[in-house]
Amino acid sequence: MASFHIENFGCRATQADAAAIERQLVDRGYAALRTAAGADVVVVNTCTVTASADSQARQAIRAIHRKNPSARIVVTGCYAQRAPEELAELEGVAWVVGNSHKPEIPRLLEEMTGPGKARSAIVPLEQLAAGPMSLAHAPAKILTGDIFAQTAMLVAPVEGGEAGHTRPVLKIQDGCNSRCAYCVIPFVRGRSRSLPPGTVVEEIRRLAAAGYREVVLSGINLGSYGRDLLPRVEFREVLGRILEETSLERLRISSVEPMDITQDLIALVSSSDRIAQHFHIPLQSGSDRILAAMRRWYRTAHYARRLEWIRERLPQAGIGADVIVGFPGETDADHRATLELVRQLPFTYLHVFAFSKRPGTRAAEMPDEVSQEAIKRRSRELRALAAEKSAAFRVAQLGRRLRVLTLNRSGEGPTGTWTGALASNYLEVRVDGCWPANQMLDVRINAAEPYLHGQPLGF
Repeated sequence: MASFHIENFGCRATQADAAAIERQLVDRGYAALRTAAGADVVVVNTCTVTASADSQARQAIRAIHRKNPSARIVVTGCYAQRAPEELAELEGVAWVVGNSHKPEIPRLLEEMTGPGKARSAIVPLEQLAAGPMSLAHAPAKILTGDIFAQTAMLVAPVEGGEAGHTRPVLKIQDGCNSRCAYCVIPFVRGRSRSLPPGTVVEEIRRLAAAGYREVVLSGINLGSYGRDLLPRVEFREVLGRILEETSLERLRISSVEPMDITQDLIALVSSSDRIAQHFHIPLQSGSDRILAAMRRWYRTAHYARRLEWIRERLPQAGIGADVIVGFPGETDADHRATLELVRQLPFTYLHVFAFSKRPGTRAAEMPDEVSQEAIKRRSRELRALAAEKSAAFRVAQLGRRLRVLTLNRSGEGPTGTWTGALASNYLEVRVDGCWPANQMLDVRINAAEPYLHGQPLGF
């Protein structure tokens, strides 16, 4: 049987798609390789959230073809959905498969690696609309269609990565019904759709039975989970079922939009030590004028109130945000408003992004572009402020007892060997000593700068 390798780019949702494709291919007998060298087929799973992401994907495809010219390269993901023709022109690409047809990839590989391999051609979109086709009789180079007709979800937890197989990511929601002015994702992932709660529970049970202690729930718009289901399911309901029906030690929630941070959700997190005390809530701007131009469905007062609710119930929770710098029309006054809001709110970290013009979005046509020089300066100022707030949060942990999950990271420091670990509130801790990955430990924080250090308790 043929071998394959998946080269992955982008967010947790993209990684989850790749994990699902890998599971399907392995189940069919394909051999998964750790690198593209020597693979019969290389699947490049792309992101398109920024122009830089597009560029990285193109560079990777060229490098794969240069090092392994005999490999059949299949490009899929968000970039493949948005601009398939661009990718089809790259040397070495055999197929471009949009998100709309990602579930077809296993069948496509069977056709490609079996007898009578198909040569490249283009399947017209009207032919795709007519229904399923035999790839053996209709060879194609581009396989894509209406993403808004997509109802399926690829499901498989991401069980690898930097955490050393200790923190699988399970995607339970895909797509987005919002239309933020800067965001291309709804146009390449389609409408919001959710994994049924029973399936979510079964996946978590399987991971817990396999020995995993923490699972991260992810989605494109995670807080909208369940609104498409019949009967409708609230996000906090599926969290409650996980707590009640599985033995998982710690559940972590990834990014949730501000208006989906409800008092009921915060109360649920505060009621159980099995849900990580960690909230990532996209902000994007601290200027109400810019939020309106972005078509974000909240204003700074709404956002600030939600962080107040969290701090009232969970004073030691980790709170992070995304901020976009240089949205068209952003002035120095808007930037100062963002700095002031970040300074006032109890953030423990920030992800700062430069605005990237995405074809097809409303922001791509807006006037008053911000200069790159201003974007770089504003980004530096925000990152410096975020670093100050992160350092202050680390210092506040001195003397505290934290429960941490050990990761597959270690090193040597002035006081000896340490093992990397992650606390409930998303702080990384260097635990004294050498510990195996995937262990829950109670530690006492005894140093905060430049890294948190913890002394194991009870040993």
